[in-house]
Amino acid sequence: MITIQNLKFKIQNSILNNQPVTRALLLLLLLTLVVLRMSLSLGDYPVPPVDIVKAIVGLPTQDSESPFVVVTLRLPRVLISWLVGVGLAIAGAILQGLTRNPLADPGIVGVNAGAALAAVTLIVLFPAVPTMYLPFAAFGGAFVVACLIYLLAGTGEKSPLRLVLVGVALAAIMGAFTTLMLTFGQINDVTRALVWLAGSVAGKSWEQVWQLLPWLVIFVPLALLLARELDTLQLGDAVAKGLGNRVTWQRSKLLLVSVALAGSSVAIAGTIGFVGLMAPHLARRLVGSIHQNLLPVAALIGGLLVTAADFVGRTLFSPTELPCGLLTAALGAPYFIYLLYQRRQR
Repeated sequence: MITIQNLKFKIQNSILNNQPVTRALLLLLLLTLVVLRMSLSLGDYPVPPVDIVKAIVGLPTQDSESPFVVVTLRLPRVLISWLVGVGLAIAGAILQGLTRNPLADPGIVGVNAGAALAAVTLIVLFPAVPTMYLPFAAFGGAFVVACLIYLLAGTGEKSPLRLVLVGVALAAIMGAFTTLMLTFGQINDVTRALVWLAGSVAGKSWEQVWQLLPWLVIFVPLALLLARELDTLQLGDAVAKGLGNRVTWQRSKLLLVSVALAGSSVAIAGTIGFVGLMAPHLARRLVGSIHQNLLPVAALIGGLLVTAADFVGRTLFSPTELPCGLLTAALGAPYFIYLLYQRRQR
C-alpha cells in the first residue's frame, strides 16, 4: 500500500538521485539504435550501414536500389513499429496506475478489442471510407470499452482481479461481434481486416506514419505532464481528495490519454498484445514506480519490444514473415501467467 510518506520519499529520490533513470534511458536508447540499424540493414536485400545514412539524407549510394529499400520500404515500417510500441507501453502504464492493478493492459482488459471492433466495422461495412479515419473509429471503440470497464469494475479497490475479469468478458463480447462482422463481410474487405487483426506493420508506408504521429505528438507529452497526478491517484480517492485533487477530472484525463494512445496504435498496426503489460513491469524493475520516471522508460521499452519483434518476424523465418503481434503474444502470455502466479503466492 502506497502512503503519503512513501510517495514523498520516492519523489525526492527520483529528483535527487536520477542516475538509475539516466542510465536506463541511455541503455535503452543504445539498444533501440542497434535494433533500428539492424532492421534497416538486414533482410532479403542487405544494405550497408553507410548506404543507410546516405539514403536517409538523400546522398548517392553505391547501389541505386538502396534508397528505395531503406526510405520507401523499411524506414516507415520501423518508425511505425517503434511509435506503436511507445503508444501501447504508455497506455498500459497509465491503465495500471489508474486502476492500481499491475495486471491491467489495453489488450488484456478489452480496450484493444473495442478498438479492433470499431476498426473492423469501418473496414468491412464502409470500405470506401479513407484510412485516415481509422484511428478515430478505433479511438471511439476503445473509449466505449474503457468506460464500460471503469463503470463495471471501478478502480480495483475491492479485488485486484476484478478489472481483469470484467475486461476479459468485454473482450470476448467485442471479439464475438468482430467475428460477426467478418462473417458477413465481402471477401476482399474481410481479407484486409484479417491481415490487420494479426497485428502487423508489414507493408506500412509513410501515409500511416503521418496518420499515427500526431496522436503521439499530442498525447505522449500530455501523459508525461499528468504523471504526478497519476502518482497522487494511487494514494486512494479519499487521500487524493483530502490533498485537494479533483479525482474524477484527473481520472477522466488520464483515461482519455490512455485510450487515445492505445486506440490510435491499434488502428494503425492492429492488435499487438501484451506490450502494455510487459513494458511498464520491466520499467518498474529498472527505475521504480514513480510515473515521472516510469513513463519514459516504459515508452522506450515498448518501442524496443515491437521493433525487435517485427525485425525477428521479418528475418528469422525468411522468406516467410511472422506478424510482430504473434511474437509479442508468444512472449507476453507466459509473462502474464507468471504475474498471475506471483499474485496468487502473495
